[in-house]
Amino acid sequence: MNSGVQDSGFPMEGDPPLLKLEGITKRYPGVLALDRVDFDLRPGEVHVLFGENGAGKSTVISIAAGALRPDAGGIEFRGQPIELASVHHARALGISAVFQEFSLVPQLTVEQNLFLGAEETAFGLLNKSALHERAAEILERLGFPLRPTQHVAFLSRAEQQMVEIAKAFRSELSVLILDEPTASLTHRETEQLFALIEQVKAQGVGIIYITHRMSEIRHIGDRITVLRDGRYVATVDAQTSDDELIRLMTGRVIDQIFPKVRYRPGKTILKAKNLTAADGTVTDVSLNVRQGEIVGLAGLVGSGKSEVARACFGLLPISRGRCVFDGEETTGLSPRLMLDRGFYYVPADRRDEGLLMMRSVRENIALPALSTPDFSRGPLLRRRSESVRSHDLAKRLNLQPLRIEREVDHFSGGNQQKVLLAKSLTRDVKLFVFDEPTVGVDVGTRVAIYEFIRDLCEAGAAILLISSDLPEILHLTNRTYVMCRGVLAAELSGGDISQENVLRHCFERDAA
Repeated sequence: MNSGVQDSGFPMEGDPPLLKLEGITKRYPGVLALDRVDFDLRPGEVHVLFGENGAGKSTVISIAAGALRPDAGGIEFRGQPIELASVHHARALGISAVFQEFSLVPQLTVEQNLFLGAEETAFGLLNKSALHERAAEILERLGFPLRPTQHVAFLSRAEQQMVEIAKAFRSELSVLILDEPTASLTHRETEQLFALIEQVKAQGVGIIYITHRMSEIRHIGDRITVLRDGRYVATVDAQTSDDELIRLMTGRVIDQIFPKVRYRPGKTILKAKNLTAADGTVTDVSLNVRQGEIVGLAGLVGSGKSEVARACFGLLPISRGRCVFDGEETTGLSPRLMLDRGFYYVPADRRDEGLLMMRSVRENIALPALSTPDFSRGPLLRRRSESVRSHDLAKRLNLQPLRIEREVDHFSGGNQQKVLLAKSLTRDVKLFVFDEPTVGVDVGTRVAIYEFIRDLCEAGAAILLISSDLPEILHLTNRTYVMCRGVLAAELSGGDISQENVLRHCFERDAA
């Protein structure tokens, strides 16, 4: 693989870094996003950017990728001062970024997306055969199971993530920027990506990597730069302890990330019996959830765990089996009818399914309950009541900043997640289903979300927690179902909910 590296050796002591940002400052109206931040990247290393949502990580990589220009400070590339005029300019130098928010055109094919803006031409005409051959070569080299002619609109989110990654490899690489690249990938795809990272590291490519997953930092990281509130805090070795990283990131010591939960299992709220989804993603699954307990639904990405809840909620057609909610037959009912009965599903994808990104916090929080007396009187909305209630809920979830008329898209990912959770408190709810509730949020926000879930459970609500994050399953649930390839592999409770047991059932069918 061509990497754009001019020599095969790594720099000696005193040699300039591959990329250096010095004293970088970036301002937005009313916000100082970066305040004199320093960062450098060496050839052949993974340098992790670490910090809470809103710490400035995305701004740093946007500047390094040429998408933003700093208001102050300087950038050096291979020891020479440079001004990155655009993303195209950065890519011409071998600096490519894979951002958390995809930049794909759904109506185009994989190969068209791969070379969008850098098309192969011959005599001024699009060279379709060359484009197809290069796309196929890149996908084969990366080991991604995609066809160049597939339309992006019909790909899963994990497959779209592969297309984004493949775009970064369409030209010679010097610097690869990865922003939460594994959020949508399965375990196998993640391991494949890590192998790819090791491969380009060996060729001298420098990698800037953003993740909130401690295990990933330990697995592939070399150095970590911690940011807090737009300022540089420290650069440390990747083997620095979790406690120290959390202290650097938050400015406080978090002795216990996961709260103790007092479970008081009571009445059965949800019962699924031999549930089979019409699309084949779930087969013959039976489970139940009671008041006063947190039930886990564990499994790898693509195991069918989300589909179980979506089928019960009415988002996924059921071909066989039945659902009973609070003693009432609800098989095949619509999400609206399930919501009215007290079933609230918090989706994993907040941008596509959970929030209206271009609308205000107030409008988003109120949306699930507009038909209730608190928010409307007949056909008329109660604007003052809506504002007061939305403000109170945003304050309860510690939204930062507490500006409910601000568009949701202008908040950090962690604060967007808080808005998503606040929506669930606008109605009387008997069962809360949290589908990957902490994807892409920092440790500080995770603690707040875990405490939120604990409080709901201890107040008597039934909780179904769907998670690919094993520590969440181990520390928060009193019973856990493990999914594997669309079927229920195990039900575990109490002391049987261990890392070994969960992982064994996750992978048993893969090994079969």
